[in-house]
Amino acid sequence: ESSDINPILSNYTSNYYDIFANDPIGNWSTLTEVETNTLVNGKGPSSVYGLYSSMGSQSNTYDVVDNSQFRVSAQGSASIGNHAIKLGFEYEQRVDTRYTLNPIDLWDLGRGLSNSHIAQRDFTVGTYDSLLFSSSPSPVYQYTFQQFYDGVNQHTFDKKLRESLGLAVDGLDWIDFDSYGAEVWTLDMFTPDNLLKDLGGALVNYYGYDHTGEKLSGDPGLDDFFNKVDENGDHTRETGAFRPIYMAGFIQDKFAFDDLIFNIGVRIDRFDANQSVLKDKYSLFPVKTVGEISGLETPTNIEDDFVVYVSDATNPNVGDVVGYRDGDTFYNSDGEEINDPSVLHSTGVPNPWLVNPGNDNAFANLNGESFTDYEPQVNVSPRIAFSFPISDEALFFAHYDVLTQRPENNNRLDLISYLLFDNGGGTVSNPNLRAEQTIDYELGFQQKLSNYSALKISAFYREFRDQVQITKVIGAYPGNYTSFDNEDFGTVKGLTVGYDLRTRGNISMRASYTLQFADGTGSSTTTSQNLVSGGAGNLRTLIPLNFDQRHRILLALDYRYSSGKNYNGPVMFGKDILQNMGLNITMRSGSGTPYTKRSRSNGTGVLGTPEGNSPQDGQLNASRLPFSTTFDSKLDRSFDIKWGKADEEGDKKEASLNVYIQVLNLLNSKNIINVYDATGNPDDDGFLAASYQQAFIQNQISEESFRDLYTSKLNNGANYALPRRIRLGIQLNF
Repeated sequence: ESSDINPILSNYTSNYYDIFANDPIGNWSTLTEVETNTLVNGKGPSSVYGLYSSMGSQSNTYDVVDNSQFRVSAQGSASIGNHAIKLGFEYEQRVDTRYTLNPIDLWDLGRGLSNSHIAQRDFTVGTYDSLLFSSSPSPVYQYTFQQFYDGVNQHTFDKKLRESLGLAVDGLDWIDFDSYGAEVWTLDMFTPDNLLKDLGGALVNYYGYDHTGEKLSGDPGLDDFFNKVDENGDHTRETGAFRPIYMAGFIQDKFAFDDLIFNIGVRIDRFDANQSVLKDKYSLFPVKTVGEISGLETPTNIEDDFVVYVSDATNPNVGDVVGYRDGDTFYNSDGEEINDPSVLHSTGVPNPWLVNPGNDNAFANLNGESFTDYEPQVNVSPRIAFSFPISDEALFFAHYDVLTQRPENNNRLDLISYLLFDNGGGTVSNPNLRAEQTIDYELGFQQKLSNYSALKISAFYREFRDQVQITKVIGAYPGNYTSFDNEDFGTVKGLTVGYDLRTRGNISMRASYTLQFADGTGSSTTTSQNLVSGGAGNLRTLIPLNFDQRHRILLALDYRYSSGKNYNGPVMFGKDILQNMGLNITMRSGSGTPYTKRSRSNGTGVLGTPEGNSPQDGQLNASRLPFSTTFDSKLDRSFDIKWGKADEEGDKKEASLNVYIQVLNLLNSKNIINVYDATGNPDDDGFLAASYQQAFIQNQISEESFRDLYTSKLNNGANYALPRRIRLGIQLNF
């Protein structure tokens, strides 16, 4: 029976049944036949050539995010002698919760959990039905055997479904799951493990909620997730909200010493992720060190706190030691450092000496013993800036800053990812990430050119340390996995030359040119994704960063008329028609940022074809986008407004009204901000013209339709900066 929830989607199946409406047998005797020719519950139509989602398809995500924050901050200042002191502090407590569900897949899951305990026949209980064929040499009779009830394999979902339908829980009734909807089965009938593991991947993800999307009132611990069960013996898999605590304080002193002006300060940040972390990222289970094993003889360079590796994790003994590990460094049994830990075991997975070798190699026995409390991080960030005059018309200045940023992503303890580890559970977050750090240096010189103009030259250098990057934990037990760590670093160095012209007559101007070089090992947390996925390990090499813009030019020109006796503009009918009116034009120009060139198009820009990714042409980020230039303008005029009764001195209340028209991208320039990596063009990826793609294109249902739709998909406005925009506005100051 078709549903009215999505009638367009329902039409796919209704049309199939209509075709065979007059067929006495039909063409739906098995679910396989229906699935092959229609859309059963939980299925969606295929996309149009892989380019566009089909009409009637729907989103498969239900997402609830509920974050709260309590924050207190205070700042103060005081002048003591020639010292200007500032100080402050802040405290922040966050409570982050989230619930995500893939609801369409519940149909497949519910279908698979129903009737599984009566799928087999009981050949000891049967009934004689009738004589089918009497032909010689012997007649053929039909017997019907009833289902075999296998209570051990009956799922909780099936039991609750039968209760909802008024059927006996241990009955042999076969349930046609697809004939019932939300009025019969609901989300709470599934167990957490049903939603997390039974389809080979999680249909649900949550923290601060239970598996049905109900918010938790308490703060469950690790044992609640790994060990707590309900009245049916099913794990509840409760996982608490993310509750990080952040505190910071700073003090800054600005003072003069002879001709030197100093600005010195320090900031102290304390971040507590307020959660548990793995004791050892190389093992999901507790391990033993050299000092914890009696009778073990080791090479002289092996310390007591080194982890011990054996040939068999399930039955370790001192005679089977094959290696050791100190932090990230592995050693063989002779104490020699090795680069490839896979050589420590024939399977390629090094086996550590487990604390409980009989049980700890089973995922079902994961528990809180593998974790320890997060150790709060304290970061001290000093700052010093000073300047002093070289002469009456020249100034020298410099500063040194250390800035820290607490980890904001990929640092929440995700217990579900550990539960799915044996299912190839994808990427595991790292709750023990350190803060990222930026160290900034600047050295500059400023020279007066005239009473109205000055020249400023400054050189800068920045270091990025402990940047978060995706990594592969190689040598982990019970297998390698993908996570995040503070692996990346980068540098930005450059020179800025600036010229300032203060208002002289009607004109003021500001101009600057910046030469910059930005290099590092990663531009984002997933720069190394392909290397890690391809088995290349955690290779690091310096490349131009995504924001590396070699040349940047800024020119701002302002032409403005004053009022009163300073007005020097045109006069009509005795009126200063352009008083308090001005025009500002700003030009921003810069060289292109880098991208990675591909040697040919496999359609990876807009279409994923079966041919795989196109090979990289040259080094990562070795190609450049074209130069871009943008002009912005603003024409404005201010009006003085007076109102109300005059005071004793004859003055009224005053206000200033500014009316303006602003035009962004005045020339409507089509500045390119993204290109297809095979051609370097923003509107052509080379796929349709490629000789090696013609057979693929010609084999589509309609070659003409495919080409038209592909061309439409290529025209991506996001490859260009925004077009001309016009804004009208008023601003009132009073």
